Amino acid sequence: MRWLGPALLAVFVAALTYVAALWAMPHVIMAKAMEKLGAGRINTMQHQGLPNAESRFVVRPSPDLAYSICVFDLSKGPVAIDAFVPPQRYWSLSVFDANTDNIFSVNDRAVSERYALTLSKDGAGGSLAVPGGKGIALIHILVTDPHDLGRIDSLRRRSTCGVRK
Repeated sequence: MRWLGPALLAVFVAALTYVAALWAMPHVIMAKAMEKLGAGRINTMQHQGLPNAESRFVVRPSPDLAYSICVFDLSKGPVAIDAFVPPQRYWSLSVFDANTDNIFSVNDRAVSERYALTLSKDGAGGSLAVPGGKGIALIHILVTDPHDLGRIDSLRRRSTCGVRK
């Protein structure tokens, strides 16, 4: 019976460690992703080329998707995303909070030409409320052929992300 107290303590500590790890891991993973993807540029849309074998800015980037990424921080105010949608091809905009949760998604089936979205801490004025005030907005555009990127790139690069004035 002497072992019962230490055994219960060990189970309690193991359970507490497990719960703490489950809570902390999404935050740690997203903080590292935001640091790497943002590369010091916050609230700015960054347009990536097509991924290749060396590309690992996301775990397994799709080689037929062009990525535009905005790492955002709402501490300086709401952030406006203005995204241009290329005609007749797959396009999507997803917003992830600092807990890795996908809190918003829209694609070319729901919108055409242009899509505007404002992110805020509280959802005021019809904006999208972002828990924690930090996260990543990610635009995907299907590129069926590497030469195809040139045809859509000028439109894609018109997409912006920045603190709303």
